[in-house]
Amino acid sequence: MSRALVLGGGGPVGIAWECGLIAGLAQAGVDLGAADFTLGTSAGSFVGARLAMGAEAAGLAEPILAEAARAASAAPREGPQRKPADLRFLMEKMTEAQTSLRNPAEVRAEIGAWALAAETIGEDDFIASFGRSFAGLAADYWPERGYACTAVDAETGGFQLWTKDSGVGLTRAVASSCSVPGVYPPVTLKGRRYIDGGMRSGTNADLAGGHELVVLVALRLGDGGPNDRMRARLEEEIASLEDGGSEVLLITPDAASQTAFGANLMDFRRRPGAVQAGLDQGRALAAELAARWS
Repeated sequence: MSRALVLGGGGPVGIAWECGLIAGLAQAGVDLGAADFTLGTSAGSFVGARLAMGAEAAGLAEPILAEAARAASAAPREGPQRKPADLRFLMEKMTEAQTSLRNPAEVRAEIGAWALAAETIGEDDFIASFGRSFAGLAADYWPERGYACTAVDAETGGFQLWTKDSGVGLTRAVASSCSVPGVYPPVTLKGRRYIDGGMRSGTNADLAGGHELVVLVALRLGDGGPNDRMRARLEEEIASLEDGGSEVLLITPDAASQTAFGANLMDFRRRPGAVQAGLDQGRALAAELAARWS
């Protein structure tokens, strides 16, 4: 049976939760890292890349737990803190891009123009911030295991799927997928600038067709109201996969995980609670997933 793993976006908090979820499942006997193909968007691109590089699924949470322990024992940081970015424009445009009133690529291009003009850390500093997870990789390295991640051209709004055949390196591809407009700088690949693949969809799950089983991990679901385009888009992607013959197993944050997230998925202070909530949810889900994943 061919199995795919789709990991959606959700900022630094989402990375922590997905790492915990996957680790908790693996510790209880369900190794999602054994997927034949992994597709990541934004936060999911980072977590998926670690799996594709051969990181042990059961140990994914350990670096974040260790980071939390170090932070708890460290002295409080002094001095001025960076003011959080005002993302109201981004939220408005992301909502507009999900409607049928305008060409989505045109709206994404407006987001890209805003991202290119935003004051953020430098591109090199952003790439370096991925730290030891990608340290020492060759500029053109791509894992042999099936893996792809998503991005959006900042100038045209065109969607980009990075794969082994794209001729780009993993580090910059993942960075482009994680480049939240207004927070991080667009990332240069092949002479063009790219932003977060979540500008098209929080999961881009429709690109995982052709596999008998798709485990879809989605953090952002919207409010469930009649105008909830985020949830509608997810349902459309699931329907597309099922119409193509795939069985889809959807995993979303449980109540405890949502509480651990708080209101801002970019808040690094929420990572310790998110990773633990993910571990707990993964262990609780393992029995239900085991028969279908094996």
